Amino acid sequence: MKSVNYKDSGVDIAAGEEAVDRIKEKVRSTFSNAVLTDLGKFGGFFSFDTNQYQNPVLVSSVDGVGTKLKVAFLMNKHDSVGEDLVNHCVNDILVGGARPLFFLDYIGTGKLSPQIMEEIVTGMVRGCKQNQCALIGGEMAEMPGLYSNGEYDVVGSIVGVVEKNQIIDGCKIQKGDVLIGLPSSGLHTNGYSLARNVLFKVAGFTVQTKLDDLDGTVGEELLHVHRSYLNFLLPFLNDPSLHGMSHVTGGGLIGNTKRILPDSYNLVIDWESWQVPPIFQIIQREGKISDDEMQKAFNMGIGFVLIVAEKSTDEFLDNFKKMGEYPQIIGKVN
Repeated sequence: MKSVNYKDSGVDIAAGEEAVDRIKEKVRSTFSNAVLTDLGKFGGFFSFDTNQYQNPVLVSSVDGVGTKLKVAFLMNKHDSVGEDLVNHCVNDILVGGARPLFFLDYIGTGKLSPQIMEEIVTGMVRGCKQNQCALIGGEMAEMPGLYSNGEYDVVGSIVGVVEKNQIIDGCKIQKGDVLIGLPSSGLHTNGYSLARNVLFKVAGFTVQTKLDDLDGTVGEELLHVHRSYLNFLLPFLNDPSLHGMSHVTGGGLIGNTKRILPDSYNLVIDWESWQVPPIFQIIQREGKISDDEMQKAFNMGIGFVLIVAEKSTDEFLDNFKKMGEYPQIIGKVN
């Protein structure tokens, strides 16, 4: 009787070792002096300079990129979802005023491809560098029978820091405060189950379909990288007129912004105050989707919201314009 080994059962340890060899120098390129351990340890050690803070508070978050991965599989393009993951997590802790310190990832797959793993991590490395964040650890798990052939899932976890007296939690929000919407780069990482159903099943498009309203193919449009707002917003985080921020993800603009709103207040959104990008218009038209459903499922072109004291609105907008950004006033707090 032939003996059975791990590879026969679907787990290729050599492929895992090759994948690590492919990514280790890329990952090390995100390290700073605060990273105390190299790759391959049981845990990542990070020593940030507490002298920079009087009362530092650690802020953490974990997330994935949802079924946007299905588009990546169809396009055979895997680096952008790694960058998506980092930027999504960075934005989530940025809402509280936190700056990222380090990031960790988990990739689960049915059959490990060193090349694909390298592409995913390359995107993560790019995102970490752009956000001044160290990628200090991760896990690649090969689990035959759990994932469809050629597919994987990816999850990221981030830890950042904010001075305790500079936490932005919405407690300063007042009636009359103004909502400033920062443009998204597309769908970001939410609404893809509905988008794929409409575009690929109902409309019959493929990832290679070219539409007059889009600059590239449908697949290219859907893989636009989730934008990070960190570097843009760093100069404003300590402004006392900045009363709250929201990252527009699952649940849409209202669902996410209400999370930081005091119970007695409401949002008044002017849905006509900005131009909805073509991709959302196409999805709505092809799927005959109601406005209410679209606004719950998608960011509709607004990826991040600032809630600012009314008296400081013009100052904020003027400073944004100096940076080459043109966000919109999209509503107010009532």
